[in-house]
Amino acid sequence: MSGTSNGSFPGEGYNLELKNTDVLRQLEAHRPIKMAVILVLGVMITLGNIAVVMVISSAVPGWSRNSRYFLLSLTGADSAFGLVVMPLNLCVSLLKDYNDGPDPFCHVVAFFNATVYSTCMYTLASISLERYVAVFYPLQYTSMLSRRRALSLIALAWGIPPLLLAPVSWPQGIIEVRFSAASLVCNPAYSSNVAYSLALTAFIFFPCSAIMTFCNLRLWVAAKRQRLKMRLRMRSRAGGNGPDVASRVLVPVMTVYYACWTPCMVIMIYNATSGGGVPEWVEFVAVWLPTSNGFLNCIFYFWINKSFRRKFHLLLHKLCLGLCPSAEKVLGCTKPVDTCVVPVWNNNNSLHERSSSVSSTCTLLTIAAETYI
Repeated sequence: MSGTSNGSFPGEGYNLELKNTDVLRQLEAHRPIKMAVILVLGVMITLGNIAVVMVISSAVPGWSRNSRYFLLSLTGADSAFGLVVMPLNLCVSLLKDYNDGPDPFCHVVAFFNATVYSTCMYTLASISLERYVAVFYPLQYTSMLSRRRALSLIALAWGIPPLLLAPVSWPQGIIEVRFSAASLVCNPAYSSNVAYSLALTAFIFFPCSAIMTFCNLRLWVAAKRQRLKMRLRMRSRAGGNGPDVASRVLVPVMTVYYACWTPCMVIMIYNATSGGGVPEWVEFVAVWLPTSNGFLNCIFYFWINKSFRRKFHLLLHKLCLGLCPSAEKVLGCTKPVDTCVVPVWNNNNSLHERSSSVSSTCTLLTIAAETYI
């Protein structure tokens, strides 16, 4: 009986070795495809955020100074995906073998990965807070969110993640770091320190998600009520029903946020609590989905806004004419007219600034203000 049992172990080991060999061969075959996807995503994020910086580096009609600070912070965090996270992980993917163990460089890469991811979430939450104050407390906006407080909030969004994630960068720290052959990144082994891993989600993902959900839900409800009032007042007019801005902007913003970040967090919690893994492509998609949020932010936080598009077309027109002055005469183009900020008066006939943080708020405030002109 014991002889049979002992004789079965070599066969099991051989089958396991063959299985591991097939898995490694499959991972090696998929590596070029994954690296191409990562490279394309990095180029899209970098080009999108370069266009954003070109526009918001100068004044944009309808956006206050604080709003531009927060948006520049978001652009910086998103740009770090394409300029820091992706080059580092592509470098690791080229240099590291699947059988290699952890090393100090992998710890540094994992630290930068987690720091950029966390900074992006904190920045999105701070933008939601700024938007909330701008809409619900317009008269107290300058006192509640002064320039110094806005910059302090941005500094916290960039300063807290490195402090929370510092143990990840220590080779002999409280948590292990491993190279993932499925996602081609250096990731913390969350099951090696369950308490620390769950604490990260408790201090980063859940608070940021709660803030964003609360603020955007309140904005959505307020916008729906405002639209209902507008519909009642303009019922007698032809074409009185305006576009549903709240559903068109706020809903996609939150949908994209949860679609990009939730799978990664779910896998992180699952790995920490069970120690198990997930299928290869599920892990790859879940790990790299948050980086795609860096490109989608360029659309939902910037390109949807009409003032942003107008300013971008103006700058692009000037750039094209600067590179090729003769094109203006050949194509019969006319010089663009600079946009100007039109003052808006509220019910009390007092002039106020349209201090809004992102495209959704700009549009909502614009419609609400123009209703009372």
